[in-house]
Order: sequence, then structure tokens, then C-alpha cells
Amino acid sequence: MGGQTPILVLKEGTKRDKGRGAQGSNIEAAKAVAEAVRTTLGPKGMDKMLVDSMGDVVITNDGVTILKEIDVEHPAAKMIVEVAKTQDHECGDGTTTAVILAGELLKRSEELIDQNVHPTIITSGFRMAADRALQSLDKISVKVKPNDTEVLSNVAKTAMTGKNAEVVKDLLADLSVNAVQAVAEKDGSSYSVDMDNIQVEKKTGGSITDTELHEGIILDKERVHPSMPRSIKGAKIALVNAAMEIKKTEVDAKIQITDPTQLQNFLNEEEKMLHAMVDSVKKSGANVVICQKGIDDLAQHFLAKSNIYAVRRAKKSDMEKLSKATGAVIVNNWKELDKKHLGKAGVVEERKLANDEMTFVSQCPNAKAVSILIRGGTDHVIDEIDRSLQDALSVVASTVEDQAYIIGGGSAAVELAEDLRKYGSQVGGREQMAIDAFAYALETVPRTLAENAGLDPINTLIAMRKAHKKGNIGHGLNVYTGKIEDMKEHNVIEPLRVGRQAINSATDTAIMILRIDDIIASRQMDPSEMAAAAGGGGGMPPGGMGGMPGMM
Repeated sequence: MGGQTPILVLKEGTKRDKGRGAQGSNIEAAKAVAEAVRTTLGPKGMDKMLVDSMGDVVITNDGVTILKEIDVEHPAAKMIVEVAKTQDHECGDGTTTAVILAGELLKRSEELIDQNVHPTIITSGFRMAADRALQSLDKISVKVKPNDTEVLSNVAKTAMTGKNAEVVKDLLADLSVNAVQAVAEKDGSSYSVDMDNIQVEKKTGGSITDTELHEGIILDKERVHPSMPRSIKGAKIALVNAAMEIKKTEVDAKIQITDPTQLQNFLNEEEKMLHAMVDSVKKSGANVVICQKGIDDLAQHFLAKSNIYAVRRAKKSDMEKLSKATGAVIVNNWKELDKKHLGKAGVVEERKLANDEMTFVSQCPNAKAVSILIRGGTDHVIDEIDRSLQDALSVVASTVEDQAYIIGGGSAAVELAEDLRKYGSQVGGREQMAIDAFAYALETVPRTLAENAGLDPINTLIAMRKAHKKGNIGHGLNVYTGKIEDMKEHNVIEPLRVGRQAINSATDTAIMILRIDDIIASRQMDPSEMAAAAGGGGGMPPGGMGGMPGMM
């Protein structure tokens, strides 16, 4: 080679796109994903029916659910799907907004690239615009107290508007606010909400209006013995992480019995040990036992005779929630069980729902873990109610933690866009083009709301800009009347975190995609090649060595 740099030869079948071709391909893929969910935005958004390869059907207008269900192959499109997942994980709402914002940023970038503006200048302008937008968002946000039930309820209702659950949004909003306020933990002046402390159970049957909140935990378990009481009021609950059974030896052991009386003595001793475990429960004063492990048949009999309600093989996560709900301490040994370890509940009862026996531990004083039982006519209805409820719980939790909200109806987006145009004229240079493009991209939210409501997007946007220039920062689009009105008066509000996260994740993803100018994709193996590779078969790959066309 004479000391020259070695030539890298790509495998035969490797596909490579460079420069404008690579950027154009990525932008088109991202735009296609954004278009897929665009029509679901807002109160007048439509639903999607998704059918997977097994024939299972999902009907929803929840952006992240749609993007999770569809099988996306293009790498840039997968990055847009990640935007929705991140938004859902952080806020529980605003997934569609984040995705269409990312798609619009890339669409505007394409126009700038066609005008020979370099991608690095665009990304620099986008970063400046995003930072400014976040500052403006904080300025126009409104403070709220975590105990302001009415405002929190309106945040939840806004998140559910336009979904199938809208018919019962008042009920679900109240349940969400009560659940979040119950589990919220105060630390100085700040609050934190652990969503794991809110258990959601789904059971077909009844009506959606039968959905209810329980100050306690619902266990998908039945009492271990039919002779036990079905319901216990004023329950004193013992949580035990130990088996109420005779312990087996760690090593193989053989007991040789030469006399029938020895066998009887052996059985009597086992019974005595089980009796001692039940006695320790009785001495503690517990009348309900939740055991994480097994309970012997004989022990079940003794517990039933003592009118003690018992459940076995409860999940570890349920045990932890029960501890937070009832105030009980989880004990690892029956001998250690004492009165101070017990928790309290107003009632523990077994109920039959949809042919399943379930244990309800409810009416717990100061419960720091609660349960919501969702009812509905079909699985599809219940699943959609569950998705809406999760959104509502998440937005209420975000508002409680951040203690701030912004006004919806596209008003925040137009206000930010107006501020960015002023900021862009101060920055000047080519970055101003990128900042202006960012401002136009933000306005895709009110534009899409208008389109989905069958209104003229241009006239709507002009009217909104006019209102905001007069200083009406809360004015947004009322999709029901088609007029520009104060959205705060209509209680259309959403968490500050939803707007912040949508701007952050959409900007980061758009910048990452814009900086790609070369796509090198390996050839996909067919099933026979994959089988050969899995079998460890060596040798030359099919097609031999890469030839001259594969040079780079």
C-alpha cells in the first residue's frame, strides 16, 4: 500500500445516502410520523383503529399509544416515536403536540436548507429559540396551590377532552385529583407524587359511572378458606413476609420411624408449630392477615376457627402499597409479630367482580396509597378509560409538583411565537431565519386545532395574533364556537411541564436529525442467513467479498 491510508470497503448490499439525500429522507420520515397523529389533536380530534399482526384491535386517539402500536422501520421515524415515549413518561400528556412540533420544525428546516442555510446555523438558531421559549413559558405560567382542587380538576378535564372518556370526565377528574392529593408527600415547600402509589384495577361489567376510588388497596386475591368471615369492619391488619407452613430442610433428610406412635408424635409436633404461628397472630390482636408466602391447609383451618381473614401469596408491590395505605409494618417472622406492627382499615371484604373474587382493603385513615377500580361494558372501553385516567393522573401530579400551569387552546404557542419574532429581530443574521422558523413551527398547534375542528387555519391564526398583540395572552381558539376567546375563563389549562417537555424533546430530536448528513445501513439478513449465523457456521458470507462498488 506504500504507507497510504487503507481503503474501507463496505459489505456488499450496504446502502448509503449522503448529503441532501440523507437529510431529505430523514425529514420525510419524521413528517410522515407527525402526519399520522396530527388529526388526533384537540377536542375535535379523530380516533385511530389499530390492528396488530395477531388481529387484536386498539381504538384510541392517544398519540403515544398510536405510535407504540404501529411498526415503524425508518431510523429517523423511530426517533420521533421516542419523542412521544419521553413526553408520556415525563408528563403523561402532550405526546401529539410534541410529535407534530418536531415534524413541523423539520419541515421548516427543509425550506431553509433549500435556501442554502447550513444545518449547523439552523440548529444553533433552534437552540437559541428553544431557550427563549422556555423562559417565556415560565413568565406566562400561572401559580397554583397543591390543595386548589378546582384548578387541578380543570387540568384533568382538559387532558381528557376529545377522548372517549369525555362523557365521564367530571367523575374521572374528581377521582384523579383525590387520588393524587392523597398520595402527594410534602417536603418543605415542594411536593412529590409517586404514581406507583396509585393502583389502577380494571374489571369488565357495570357502567363507566361505576368507576370508584378506594382509600386503600384492591388485591386480586380471595380469602384462603370459605369458613373465614367475608367482611371485617374495624380491621387490624398484619402484613407478613413469611410462610405459615412447616419449613423444609435445606439439605435432603430422611426420617426413619420404627413405631406408629412416633409418626403421631411427629404429626402432633407439626400441628403444634402451626398452632404457635396462629397464636402469635391472635396475641397481636390482628383479625386480617396478608401473607406474601404460602399458608398451610391446617393453618387455614385454625385461622378460620379464630374468625381471622387471611390472604396468601400477595405480590411484593401490593404488600408495599398496603403498608403505605394501612400504616402496617411488614414483618419477616411470625414470632416477631406484635400489636405495634398492625395497620388499620375501616373494612376488609371479599367481593365478586366479573366472576373473580377480590379483596378490598378500604376506608384506611390517612392512606398514602390508593386504588381506582375502572368498570365498563367491554375491554376496549375499559382500556380507553384507563389511558384517559392515566393522562389525568399524570397531569394533576405534574401540576402539584411544579405548582404552575399554562393556558391552553393554542394561546401559549401564539404568545411564544410572538415573543420569538421580536427576539429574532434582535439576534439578526442567519440565525434569525431559524428563530422565525421555530416561531412558525410553534403555531402548528393552533393551526392543527383549527383544521381538526373544520375551521380556516389562516383566519384563525390571524385573529389569534391580533388578540395577542393587544396583550390578551390567554386568548386561544374555542373549537366549539370557532371564536378567539379567553381560555382561562373556559378553564382550558394544562401543566407547565407539558409545554416545557414538548419544546425540549421536539427541539433535541429535530437538531439531532438535522445534523445527520450520511446514512450507512447494513444489508438486512434473510431468515436462512440469520439461522446460519446463529448456528455459528463460519466461512464467507453469501455473495463473496465486497467488490469495487462498495468503496468509500
